[in-house]
Amino acid sequence: MLPHSCLRGNIRRVATAKNNPDLNYSRERLVSAAPVEDDSSFELKLRPQRLGEFIGQTKVKENLAVAIEAARSRGEAMDHVLLYGPPGLGKTTLANIIANELGVHFQPTAAPLMQIKGDLTAIITNLQDKQVLFIDEVHRLQPVLEELLYSALEDYKLDIIIGQGPSARTHTLEVKPFTFVGATTRAGLLSAPLRSRFGIVLRLEFYTPAELRVIVERSAEILCVSIDDAGAIEIAGRSRGTPRIANRLLRRVRDYAQVRGAGKIDEPTAQAALRMLEVDQYGFDEVDRRLLLTIIEKYQGGPVGVNTLAAALAEEPEAIEDAGARGYAAGLRIFQDCAEPEAEFIVLRWQGCLASTLGDVVIRTLRESSCCPYRTRFLLWSFPRTSVPSASLRQAPG
Repeated sequence: MLPHSCLRGNIRRVATAKNNPDLNYSRERLVSAAPVEDDSSFELKLRPQRLGEFIGQTKVKENLAVAIEAARSRGEAMDHVLLYGPPGLGKTTLANIIANELGVHFQPTAAPLMQIKGDLTAIITNLQDKQVLFIDEVHRLQPVLEELLYSALEDYKLDIIIGQGPSARTHTLEVKPFTFVGATTRAGLLSAPLRSRFGIVLRLEFYTPAELRVIVERSAEILCVSIDDAGAIEIAGRSRGTPRIANRLLRRVRDYAQVRGAGKIDEPTAQAALRMLEVDQYGFDEVDRRLLLTIIEKYQGGPVGVNTLAAALAEEPEAIEDAGARGYAAGLRIFQDCAEPEAEFIVLRWQGCLASTLGDVVIRTLRESSCCPYRTRFLLWSFPRTSVPSASLRQAPG
């Protein structure tokens, strides 16, 4: 039986300020799902090119397979697709796969890169017939550009204004039918008019350890690195359900195996490498452990406001908050493995990043909802499943 207070969770924080060095450090964390420059060329080699090569996301693949086959049989552009979910789960990869399966060109861009109407107009007017246009971080699209996009998505027309003042006139440009694929980590920030223009809306979920193990083994094969099942399982179990993190950890473990090991990644080698990188068996790094222990030890499980928590950790509030327009969603899965009715849960609420203590009422409610009396769960969001004894947070990564 696990200790009395058990945590089940995954804390993820991503800075939102694009050029603020005080906030960009979260992107440099090994277990951060946010992309970094070093990942770009590495990920290109590992990305699957066909739907059959893509591991996991069974429901998403099934929906896309039907839509792709239908579009090909009719000879039409595929319906517009919205892919949303946490970073690092394969949204860009799936967009590229859609283009490959349709046999058309792939035009990627990102919403923050487009600042004026001319940027978006140039991209859309140069699209070829049935081409796939992919816009990452579509929730950050400027309102004026979003409005320009409406008619292009619905009628394949662009309404532009030529001139200024009394001499201004509207001109309509016909554009070739195309498939628009938007990706976002924050679907709630999309406006209703834009969201309604997506015919296919798909959410990407976190990957299971078994799926991540297959991904790690596939990546190791592409990188010509020898790895056994136990080594792949060890890396997969610390990857927070995210392929991007799994591949990043694989790179670091590969380096360790080549320098201090026998060149092969087995379980002892993977454990030693990840111990050196301070990534524990739950996928937590030093920042995660500090955050959790601060809530538990200094504030007795809360409540504690995000600004107070940031001051205690000497961090920026934007880097740790889990709700609101300034930050990406983050959260905890809480796990309790004991039968005592007075057992408590420590949780982070969705709004305000408030830690709260929930006891007998929550346990009784969960037991009434078909929960096993000896295994009571309170799940906030769809984060990777990891049962974490709070005592283990004080131990060195192993």
